[in-house]
Amino acid sequence: MSRRCELTGKGALVGHKVSHSNRKTKRRFLPNLVNVTLMSDALNRSVKLRISANGLRSVEHRGGLDAFLMKAGEADLSQTALDLKREITKKLNA
Repeated sequence: MSRRCELTGKGALVGHKVSHSNRKTKRRFLPNLVNVTLMSDALNRSVKLRISANGLRSVEHRGGLDAFLMKAGEADLSQTALDLKREITKKLNA
């Protein structure tokens, strides 16, 4: 399981841990990933995703999972989210 948000594409970053004596050692900054179950209004079912806490705030800000996916670019989305976006688009166009 990769440490990447399924909706925003946010992943691990690298940097330095700096000690009091200013000695630098490599470290990883991992995203705050949470397992959530979000409800899709168009599909009328729930979906389990592993997204960052920041991504969860973005979903709530845009008005739900369907609105977020319709506005999101396809480059950042995971394969699961892309399939979900296609299902929602198909359902809304029908």
